[in-house]
Amino acid sequence: MQQSTSFQTPSWGQELRATLGLAVPLAATNLLQMLIHAVDVIFIARLGDQPLAASSLAIAIFGLTVWAMTGLVGACAPLIAAERGRRLHSVRDIRRTVRMGMWVAVGFGLICIALCLGGEALLLASGQDPAIAALAGDFLALLAWAMIPMVFAGVFRTFVAALGKPGYATAITLLALGTNLIGNWALVFGNLGLPALGLMGSALSSVITALAMLVAYVVVIQRDRTLRRYRIFGRWWRPEWSRLRQIMMIGTPIALTVLAEAGLFSGAALLMGRIGETELAAHTLALNLAALAFQIPFGTAQAATIRVGYHHGAGDRVAAGRAGWVAIAIGTGFMFTTALAMLLVPTALLRVYTDPDAPANAALIAFALQYLMWAAIFQLADGVQAVAAGALRGLQDTRVPMWIAIFSYWVPGFGMAIWLGFFTPLEGAGVWIGLATGLFFAATGLLWRWSRRDALGLAG
Repeated sequence: MQQSTSFQTPSWGQELRATLGLAVPLAATNLLQMLIHAVDVIFIARLGDQPLAASSLAIAIFGLTVWAMTGLVGACAPLIAAERGRRLHSVRDIRRTVRMGMWVAVGFGLICIALCLGGEALLLASGQDPAIAALAGDFLALLAWAMIPMVFAGVFRTFVAALGKPGYATAITLLALGTNLIGNWALVFGNLGLPALGLMGSALSSVITALAMLVAYVVVIQRDRTLRRYRIFGRWWRPEWSRLRQIMMIGTPIALTVLAEAGLFSGAALLMGRIGETELAAHTLALNLAALAFQIPFGTAQAATIRVGYHHGAGDRVAAGRAGWVAIAIGTGFMFTTALAMLLVPTALLRVYTDPDAPANAALIAFALQYLMWAAIFQLADGVQAVAAGALRGLQDTRVPMWIAIFSYWVPGFGMAIWLGFFTPLEGAGVWIGLATGLFFAATGLLWRWSRRDALGLAG
């Protein structure tokens, strides 16, 4: 690969500033996205245990499909970044990538909608209570129509971030948070003169929020002079089969990796449920804190994909390597901070969710503190594996990292969780040791592959 004549390798400091310029707004966007879901939970919880249980089951199915779809269209990021690296003012090839990303969003989004419409049957097959399954099925049947707008928004978020404007994504997600807050308040309990729709009101609010995000992205792209010149909505019906194949080849392993990791943590929750109700509740609290912390390295991983992809497209191996190592350092540094917080002030962190001083919560807090210790231990591994995977995606290397992740999560990881959780006195702590084991294996394998990228011929 020939390096662009107009390209100059950035210094370590320049790369650090460029990566942070992408990572900070992308991480903020991820955190805001979590808050959007939290709004739904807060309002639905006030309806009672049955609606909350039904929505939890429905969102588990919907969330898994959305995350997989987002991973699939996430292949647009390294492709756009590489095109910009090859030719900074490239328009046609970037337009082709975004257009085919939209095709994927519609085509596979329809498949996922069909899956969601059969949600009640899936839940009944898994042995759920028929009344809860029926309520969840109705909720999911309405929520499903948020699928395609949400995945479209994911394509456009990738587009604006790869073009160096990630702040738009943060602002639009903040707008979506406000929309969902007002929507739930108005539709769940019947404010602003609207009917009180209860659980279905929350689903309708999610659909409206997804559509609002989509419209906001379209408006921004059409009004911003830099983004408008790509004319991504022009002749959207024209197929670009070679680019579609590229997206599928790069994106399918990403989607399967997402499913494998989500499946590990979902499986861990099922294991904890078999150990005990209190242990499951404590697991949920500790895992929620770990998930919040993970949004920072996740945003850094997205930035790494763009920065590494840009340098890879320009043919600069030194700059691509520098971008990856800078991102890994940022993600690891932040997770070191969160690990210290979990070790030094775990009770203060748990106070966000419950009262640690209440006698009724004594057992819950005791288990949660134990699990947070293991969460602190795997923080560094979680950061490394996420950002290393993002850096490898910048090199358009996704197939082998997928197998590394699937093996790590499900063989040593889930295997250790089952063994220690059910065949030793460790029980819940054993499940968390299994999670940590899977993440450490993934971090080791992905970091090794990143460090050996030149020898493996991944850098071009």
